[in-house]
This record gives sequence, C-alpha cells and structure tokens, in this order.
Amino acid sequence: MPIFTPDVAVIAGVGSGLGASLARRFAKEGCQLALLARSPDFLEILAKEIRNSGTKVLAIPTDIAKAAQVDTAFKRIRNQLGPVDLLVNNASASGPFDQPFVEIEPASFARGWQVGVLGSFLCSQAVVPDMLAKDSGCILFTGATSSVRGGAITFSTAKFGMRGLAQALARELWPKGIHVAHIIIDGVIQENENHSTDDERTAELRMNPAAIAEAYWGLARQDRSAWSLELDLRPQREKFFE
Repeated sequence: MPIFTPDVAVIAGVGSGLGASLARRFAKEGCQLALLARSPDFLEILAKEIRNSGTKVLAIPTDIAKAAQVDTAFKRIRNQLGPVDLLVNNASASGPFDQPFVEIEPASFARGWQVGVLGSFLCSQAVVPDMLAKDSGCILFTGATSSVRGGAITFSTAKFGMRGLAQALARELWPKGIHVAHIIIDGVIQENENHSTDDERTAELRMNPAAIAEAYWGLARQDRSAWSLELDLRPQREKFFE
C-alpha cells in the first residue's frame, strides 16, 4: 500500500511555537490546513503568512472545549477543504505550574481537562468517521513528560488523560487503518525556529519547534508495517536518568 500522504490537516491548538511550526511543515508538504485556536489575531497572522506560499488555509477561532464550536469548525473544514486526513491534538491549558495543590481552583483544574482531554476527544470524534470511510488517516497527540510521571497537578492529570485517550483510540482504530500516536515532549520549546537557546532554569538546550514538527511529519508518514504508538523527543543534555 502506498505511503500515507495527507491532503487536509487540522492543528487543534495553534500558538507561536510548536503549533505554528507544524502548520509551516505541513504546508511545505502540500497539505491544505485548518488552524484552530482561541486567538483570532494570531491565527490570521499565521494563516496570511502560510497563504503567501500558495497553501489554502482556514483560520477558525475555536474553543475546543466547547462541543458546539468544534462541531461548527469541522463542518466548515469539511465543506471548504474536504475530509480531514491528519489531526494534531496540540492544545493544553494548565494554569500556574508552581501553584500548590491546596490553592488550585476547581474551575482551573476542570479547564485543564476540558481543553486537553475533552477537546482532544471532540476533535478526534469529528474526524474519525471520514477516516474510517477511507481506511486511512492519522491522529497525533502532543503529550509531555507529565503524561508519564507527575508534575504540575492540572497539567499532569490532563496529559495523563490525553495519553490514555490516545492509547485507547489506537487499540480501536489501528486495525481499521487509522494511525494514532502520542508524542512525549520532554523539554522546553523555544518560540524562535531560527536559533537554539538554553533554558536558564535547567541549563538544557531548548527544543526547536521546527525540529519537533519534522518528527511529527515523519510519524504521520510511517509505513503501515511499522507504526509507532509513542515517540519520545528530548533535547541534548536533558537529565534523562535523573
């Protein structure tokens, strides 16, 4: 069977770091794009940049934690671009990382889950029927070290939930031709693609979002005979064994 080549890609959760780099990388490969985020101003700036390269891009302000907004967004995507081949669940909402457990507000905790887990569920559910109809497709989840070990309470529990969702979806959808994979990002992502910097807090190399996006594209393009369920990405000098 030929290598999977997506035509329509959706990035749910687009900021100036990894989300923007994913959009640029997918556009370079000829994908039509839909970009979802709550910031309409940034979305339109990025969309305009990518359109200048000749790529068709929809910038759709969306709170992915709200089912009605997700439904509206994906109806528009389907009508204007066609069925989705590639989805990246890239959104997260964590609240303050250093906030003590007893000070976390229930609404803040719930928001982390609503964006990271419910949002990923809603976006995935919106694309799976079309992927099943074609016997192909790819859904990628942006995880973190916190998805395999504890850290900040709100962020960690949401990332654990995303990882569980990814594994459960893979179990159901892999036999039906849909590749589901979870990516553990173990490091701080820099916002500028053009040069690497050190993280002042840890003296570790910050992760270049363009390099991460390259790994996502390779993951999406894997041959069916050798799919990955999970991929670890970490910078040089990361304290791997500590």
